[in-house]
Amino acid sequence: MAGNSSRKGAVRKSKKGAVVGSGGNRARGLAGKGPTPKAIERTGHPAARRAAAAEKRGAGPRRGAPGKNSDAPELLVGRNPVAEALRAEIPAKALYVAVGIESDERVTEAIHLAADRGLPILEVSRAEIDRRTGGILHQGIALQIPAFQYDELPDLLDLVRQSTATPLLVALDGVTDPRNLGAIIRSAVAFGAQGIIVPSRRSAGVTATAWRTSAGMAAHLPVAQVTNLVRALKDCQKAGMSVAGLDADGDTTLDELPFAADPLVIVVGSEGRGLSRLVGETCDVRVSIPMSARAESLNASVAAAVTLAEVARVRRLSD
Repeated sequence: MAGNSSRKGAVRKSKKGAVVGSGGNRARGLAGKGPTPKAIERTGHPAARRAAAAEKRGAGPRRGAPGKNSDAPELLVGRNPVAEALRAEIPAKALYVAVGIESDERVTEAIHLAADRGLPILEVSRAEIDRRTGGILHQGIALQIPAFQYDELPDLLDLVRQSTATPLLVALDGVTDPRNLGAIIRSAVAFGAQGIIVPSRRSAGVTATAWRTSAGMAAHLPVAQVTNLVRALKDCQKAGMSVAGLDADGDTTLDELPFAADPLVIVVGSEGRGLSRLVGETCDVRVSIPMSARAESLNASVAAAVTLAEVARVRRLSD
């Protein structure tokens, strides 16, 4: 009979008598269990398995979203970057050299510098370096380095104040390609900038890829990582620096940049959307680069190089 079943767990439907409850289990089941752990921290998750496999082979966990930094070591590859890093005496753990490598002065210098510092020099197959680096061009040599150590913005500003050269910094607004970051670092060193400012989120970090693209110049230039780029730019303005943002629709052309010879921060926007709204509003001037009508825009690193070269030219003339 309905409502009078002898099945296990059945409950008589009646207006009278006690009603079977959950004993509080339902309320406990609704209680919060805290934030969901990151994928890399969840046992059995593919991201966690990939990180464990990478750490086991000594390459460190693969970097995920731009701006997410890891304390794990990375492999810096390429003859110029490796030699520059060893010359600058940046911290390193081991030097890998491919079996049968065609040696030149950079390889010889790298081996001698590593030996002088007492670093392990490991001769491995090219296939092994390919596997450790994910197949990127390594020229038969790789240096295992710890994660890049960023500067604090106040320390960078103090360094700028103490410099005998006119202050010049480059800030990046949403530049997510580490190759662009590396190329900008290389141009910044070439044209006399004293440092780089990058946001900690939605931005490329100084990874091994950025190191390699910079041709080792990251060893010669401080990079400050900030949580809020707008606030960082305002701090630069308080320190007496003008802020010029590169904007294809800017009202001022690079030829007319009013304070190229003065303390200056050049802001380079992202590869796609350019400057973000708040960053653009913070800039003292928005600068466009004159170019042929057939070209709509320039790559972020190319735009930075053109601007830095022009600022360097103006400063040479004003000296």
